[in-house]
Amino acid sequence: MRAGRITTARRTRGVFIATGVGAGVVVLIALGLFLPLLGFLAGATASTAGLIPFPALSVTLVTLVGVVIVAGLLLLALTRRRTGVAIVWVVLAVLVALAVTVFPLVAVASGSAERASDVAPLIGELWGRLTGGA
Repeated sequence: MRAGRITTARRTRGVFIATGVGAGVVVLIALGLFLPLLGFLAGATASTAGLIPFPALSVTLVTLVGVVIVAGLLLLALTRRRTGVAIVWVVLAVLVALAVTVFPLVAVASGSAERASDVAPLIGELWGRLTGGA
C-alpha cells in the first residue's frame, strides 16, 4: 500500500440490491396500503359528519417522523459494506413503514371507542325519556 493513498472497501452488489428492494417495498406500502387506508378513514369521517374522529394532526406528525426514520434507515443500509447488515437496516425500514401505516387505523379506532363511551349514556337517557322510564 502506498503512503498517502486512501483505500476504501467497495460495497457489494447485494447492498445496492437490498436497498433498492427495500425502497421499492416501502413505496409499495405507501401507495398500496397507507394512502388507500388514509383515504378510507378520511371518507368514513366525512360521511359520518364527524362521529368517527380523524386525528389529522397526530397522523400527519407520525407520517412525517416515519418518513424521516425510513429514509434514514434506507440511507444506513446503502452506506453499509456488507449485505447482511444492509438487509437488517432494510427490514427495519419496512417494519417502520408498516407501523406508520397502521397508526391511523389505531388512532381512529381508539378515538371512536372514546366517542362510543361518551354516546352510550346519552342513548340510555334518550331511551329512558322515550319509554317513560326513570
